[in-house]
Amino acid sequence: MNRPSLKNSILISAFSVGILWCIKSSEFIFHIDLSWLGVYPQTLSGLIGILTAPLIHGSLEHIFNNTLPMLILGTLLLYGYPKSRWLVLSTVWILSGLCVWLFARQSYHIGASGLSHGIFFYLLVVSILRRDKRSVAIMMAAFFMYGGMTMTIFPREESISFEYHFFGALAGTFSALLWHKLDPKPKVKTYEWENQPEAEDPIIGDEWQTEKETNKEQH
Repeated sequence: MNRPSLKNSILISAFSVGILWCIKSSEFIFHIDLSWLGVYPQTLSGLIGILTAPLIHGSLEHIFNNTLPMLILGTLLLYGYPKSRWLVLSTVWILSGLCVWLFARQSYHIGASGLSHGIFFYLLVVSILRRDKRSVAIMMAAFFMYGGMTMTIFPREESISFEYHFFGALAGTFSALLWHKLDPKPKVKTYEWENQPEAEDPIIGDEWQTEKETNKEQH
């Protein structure tokens, strides 16, 4: 599979973020509340949130806070890892939601921040495991903009689901351990001079060996 162009990666991420805004807009237009589609831990009705919670946001501020991270981190993932990208997204989506359902506080947990944290931690850990130039460059770009996500996996405010952040990060790390070898590393460019045999010193040459043998005979 050829690596997708940066333009296509941006368009796919923008389209995905647009869906989130359409859902939030429909709540305002039709005066409905879709928070019941979030993950509610340890209840049968809350299981549906594993699939739907990342699509639902509690307020305009909430969706604003998730828009740029999803757009930028999503683009980096789609562009940099064409073979593992959908596996990573699926794993982070399902695994983080399932862990929230099993272990989180008794409340509705909604928003795409678990997904964005999962993508960020995948980009971070996979670059450590692969250590090629492209992975490191992608990680540096992600860390420069959203390095603070390494701290938001811990409790801060009662109204913020740090559990989704935390389990998203775990799912992203788990994905990196599973699929860090799936995408081929970029070819290392070699130059013509690297393939040429090492030239002999035109001045010294083998004279040092001759001199060494002469010294032995003298001793």
